[in-house]
Amino acid sequence: MNTPTDTLRATAAADTGLRPRLIQRFITLCSRIPNSLPAFVARFSIAAVFWKSGQTKVQGLEIDIVNRDFTLGWPRLSDSVVDLFRDEYRLPLVPPEMAATLAAFAEHFFPVLILLGIATRLSALALLGMTMTIQLLVYPDAYPTHGTWAAVLLYLMVHGPGKLSLDHWIARRYRAS
Repeated sequence: MNTPTDTLRATAAADTGLRPRLIQRFITLCSRIPNSLPAFVARFSIAAVFWKSGQTKVQGLEIDIVNRDFTLGWPRLSDSVVDLFRDEYRLPLVPPEMAATLAAFAEHFFPVLILLGIATRLSALALLGMTMTIQLLVYPDAYPTHGTWAAVLLYLMVHGPGKLSLDHWIARRYRAS
């Protein structure tokens, strides 16, 4: 009696032609992508997600390099953001005024650090904590989005920011001394 494993082995043994070679070449090609490329894309992408969210919470400062929107001024909380934290987000243990201020700060500060590649792992950890808070306490049905954010942030925590970062430059200078 043939089991599914026996059938799979027979198919694999018979298919020693073009398909396995193409797959192996593709895998080899993918393994040559330097970590710095996905790390930079991850840093830019996740920084943009949190920065744009932070921009919805403040007035007086608007920086969007993609859309070329710039308003430079002293940022302050948007008129409706405290109400949003009080009425919709309803975080336990933290007053809405404090939660709004902390969220607006975090969504601007940590993305800048991640984009520059400085204190990347710690910044990614901070944003992962924020992501988990949002997932568990605010929008539990948004797990596909939050799972994607978590995957990117975990990647940065595990692999670091790559060579195109201040973290790499600082580490290289520190080792040379």
